[in-house]
Amino acid sequence: MTDEQQIMLGQPARNRRDLWRRKLLWIGVWLVFLSSPVHDLLTGDHSTGGRVAGWLGLAVFVALYLSLLFRNMGETPYPTKLIGAVIVSLAVLATVLGLTLGSAWLGLYCYVSVACGIVLPLRLAFWTIPGTGVLLVLVGLRTDEDEALNLLLLVLLIGFAMTGVSQLVRTTVELRKARATVAQLAANEERLRLARDLHDLLGHSLSLITLKSELAGRMLPDHPDKAAQQVADIEQVSRQALVDVREAVTGYRRPRLAAELAGAQVALTAAGITSQIPVEPDLDGVPEDSESALAWALREAITNVVRHSGAARCTVDVVRRQTLDGPVLELSVEDDGSGGSGKGPGNGLTGLTERLEKTGGTLDAGRVKHGFRLAARVPAAPSPHIGSRA
Repeated sequence: MTDEQQIMLGQPARNRRDLWRRKLLWIGVWLVFLSSPVHDLLTGDHSTGGRVAGWLGLAVFVALYLSLLFRNMGETPYPTKLIGAVIVSLAVLATVLGLTLGSAWLGLYCYVSVACGIVLPLRLAFWTIPGTGVLLVLVGLRTDEDEALNLLLLVLLIGFAMTGVSQLVRTTVELRKARATVAQLAANEERLRLARDLHDLLGHSLSLITLKSELAGRMLPDHPDKAAQQVADIEQVSRQALVDVREAVTGYRRPRLAAELAGAQVALTAAGITSQIPVEPDLDGVPEDSESALAWALREAITNVVRHSGAARCTVDVVRRQTLDGPVLELSVEDDGSGGSGKGPGNGLTGLTERLEKTGGTLDAGRVKHGFRLAARVPAAPSPHIGSRA
């Protein structure tokens, strides 16, 4: 199974059309085993009554099979008892049809095995799948022993393979839920940190402003000069508090490249795009402004890939390079998509270019042979020229 299929299995459907497409893909592929019963009904030596009964039995069997698996892939699966009743009904129908219409119908046990592997819990599936094989052999002894033995290995392999697929889906869904929980906990922790920092920054200043305001009010009638001094102190404290808040907010708003790389991995995975992203880039000695500019570049690039490119694969790389102007840190984001509308750079890339230029960096973005590539470069060491311009 490919990485794209694993991602698709574990991700929630984006819309109703996507949901039906996934169901048809993972359920309809097994309908190939209906070719033998259908061919037998069309060309076999059966009476009219037997043919009608065969079509009716086959329709009921397929309806039960599809309803069971479709509901299991949805948000409201059947209750446990009803699941057991449906699987027993499938096994009974396969047995009756096999005994009455011949060995061409033994392939129906493949569907019984698939249903057991996908729907039932793992421990129960390990018993019911071999039980399905035993039932197949017993019916084959009355119809066609060689055909039953040929199908036995296929029935067992398909059933146990579906248990693996089912476990993969369950594990992927649980990991996705755990990731969402971790993200929520991280957001809550960030809110608490913000609240603590604001309390530490403003608590003392606001208390001092309140105290000096009360003093100024009491001094104003008899000592206006001292009251004026208190008002001057209030102004100084409030200005300092404003500076502290601005510095704190600037720190909160400055993105970090490592955090953006992790966010890019989550965003691309959620969009069903296979990604290759470095985990821990080398940022030793890189100025904060340069790192922040690259983080903004990565955020803009990933947003474009997810929303506009239609890509199936995206590669992100962060490398150091030595140039004539000194060492630079280069971020490259390359995908195999269409590259957007092709109507020139949008507002996002224009603003990103301006942001990089403020740090002494550059931006190159455009179509390549198999997709679109964005490359952002920033100084990897503090630049005295940038400092003097600031």
